[in-house]
Amino acid sequence: MRLVWADESGRIYDEKRWQAAGRSAFWVFPWPTFGEWRPLPEGSVLFHLPGRRPVGVAPDGRLRTYSRGWAVAAFVAPAHTQLALSAWEKTPEAPTLPLYAYTAVGWQDGRFWVPALRVDPQPRQDADRFHPPAIERGKRALLKRFPHNRLVAHLMHNCVDRYCCPAARNLALGRWECPLPVSPACNAACIGCISLQEAHESPIPSSQERLTFLPTPEEIAELAVYHLERAPDPIVSFGQGCEGEPLLAWKNILEAVTLIRKKTSRGVINLNTNGAWPAIVEKLARAGVDSFRISLNSAQPPWYERYYRPRNYTFASVKESIRRAVALGKWVSINYFTLPGFTDQPAEYRALQTLIAETGLHMIQWRNFNIDPDWYIERMGFSEAEFEPPLGIRFLMKDLRKPFPHLRYGYFNPPARYIARVFAEGEARFSPGRTAQEPGAVPDAH
Repeated sequence: MRLVWADESGRIYDEKRWQAAGRSAFWVFPWPTFGEWRPLPEGSVLFHLPGRRPVGVAPDGRLRTYSRGWAVAAFVAPAHTQLALSAWEKTPEAPTLPLYAYTAVGWQDGRFWVPALRVDPQPRQDADRFHPPAIERGKRALLKRFPHNRLVAHLMHNCVDRYCCPAARNLALGRWECPLPVSPACNAACIGCISLQEAHESPIPSSQERLTFLPTPEEIAELAVYHLERAPDPIVSFGQGCEGEPLLAWKNILEAVTLIRKKTSRGVINLNTNGAWPAIVEKLARAGVDSFRISLNSAQPPWYERYYRPRNYTFASVKESIRRAVALGKWVSINYFTLPGFTDQPAEYRALQTLIAETGLHMIQWRNFNIDPDWYIERMGFSEAEFEPPLGIRFLMKDLRKPFPHLRYGYFNPPARYIARVFAEGEARFSPGRTAQEPGAVPDAH
């Protein structure tokens, strides 16, 4: 696997006498170490990284810094999880990188390769599934059908037109998961927030602008019912990248869910959340939310709280939210920000095992962490002296199955038929569209 590098204009070259390398936090390894390199998936994007010299295996067999050009990284296509970061040495003038994931890249057999696994077979965001003329037709049809719905206007004009959001484009195409952003505010101040970076403390801009209004329950339900009644394997999801924390708008969500379920029992109502308030999570679960995805950068409370900088909640609250939702028969995933060298630390692995054992969560969505790894390490205060050599992301995924054979891996929120099948295997019943009313299933909300 050859080393690749880029010139100032972004043109990429391969170096015939040098081999590629990959990085895990503080460690750099030659390319065979990671095992599973695959051709660069369609829909991936290549970056050249100014101020960062590539690191690879020199002709003498040693890891060295390549003196020409800049390092190259891949933002791998959705449904793929990176196994190694791009390896580089920073120069003094290196800027902080924007909020993307930076996977290692090599060149072999006339094409680019990356250390990554496809963790979800669903084609929801595969590049070849998006036909621009069809998206434009679908967008216009939705705007015409809902001319006064501000949520539809936001999703079509902002998310489809400005950001090419895959979820919003799927909505325009009438399929799969419909995003339902509802909250312009948040109760956390995540270091890597993609919708709000404060200029006084961050050297990088937000990836996208945040929702600026609070949709009404009627606006939410109008769109949700339309999608649930027509789309194949339909899901509607609160909690999107273009908003803050949806639990802050829980009353609107509660009313919207009630309106939705009066009209249709079809499909899955999902909530992507930080899980801050267990009592509210329980209320929403009992009202008819079918699945929850809770985001984590770490299963260790100190690292979680240092990254999220939560306001009026703790990691213990998040853990209790997961437990309560599982106890009420809801499908629960964690949106696990995966960063080679940290996620596969032995201490993090032990904490993740404890979280799964104590909550019974069903799925890990292995999402690549969109952040400059050096900036993350600096802001979090990580120290190489305090870290152990990483286990490897691939090993982590494989070994975690041993104590938890029920655990599913993925990238997307699963549809009803998938959840029903998994629950049936465990002799549990999943009934989307129904409220959770079992007395005593969880402690009373307070």
